[in-house]
Amino acid sequence: MNLDPNADCGVTYAVSDQIARITLDRPPVNALRLDMIRGVVAALRRAAADEAVRAVILTSALPRRFCAGLQLDLVLGQTSDAIRELVGALYLDLHDAQRELGKPSIAAVGGAARGGGMTLAISCDVILAGASATFGYPEIDIGVLPAIHFAYLPRIVGRHRAFELMFSGRSFGAQEALELGLVSKVVADAELAEAAYALAKTFAAKSPAATRLGRAAFMRQNDDGERQRIADAVKDFCSAATGDAAQEGIRAFFEKRKPSWQS
Repeated sequence: MNLDPNADCGVTYAVSDQIARITLDRPPVNALRLDMIRGVVAALRRAAADEAVRAVILTSALPRRFCAGLQLDLVLGQTSDAIRELVGALYLDLHDAQRELGKPSIAAVGGAARGGGMTLAISCDVILAGASATFGYPEIDIGVLPAIHFAYLPRIVGRHRAFELMFSGRSFGAQEALELGLVSKVVADAELAEAAYALAKTFAAKSPAATRLGRAAFMRQNDDGERQRIADAVKDFCSAATGDAAQEGIRAFFEKRKPSWQS
């Protein structure tokens, strides 16, 4: 096993049996800072460059948390440029690293995935969920937008269901996520790691050349201008995050009160 000696960013990288495991490990909720996002992107690029790696698993070391999303104090009172750097890494850099990976990626989601955690999961080729996993897009509750998911989610679950999920901000469980087509399979929590490993081994047993070519073709056929939409999503997120509504919503979150929205 090759274990990354530098886990300061809250991301570890290990390779075993031709499978790279990227693990989020920043207690208590894996809130995303810029260094953590860059750590995930760097790990994906490392896996892409390693010919011995045939599949990638993205998971969490925390038993009841996959990822809570962006650390909100990084948005409160920040300039548009600072927010653009943060969201550009999460949206564009992550998208490019996944697109150029050349081998299948699996998100093993145990516990809660919210906001930016949904972005990490949905960037992967396959999502497996533990039975107690929960999902959600709570950004609207604090005056922010799940902007990248305006591009992703309608194509996965349908326009009307996507709108309801993103504009209600409600959370939903693994079984509903399965019924929506958002996750590929739900397994018992205790079996999630084993199920992700088994699927990764199935992928790893295929021809590396055929998988690489096939995955690239799959990406092209399903792109349909996706990167431009993601670039637009960065702008949309920044516009919302620097606005009065988002700043009030985030302050209210930290002060544990209801936001006072202005008309």
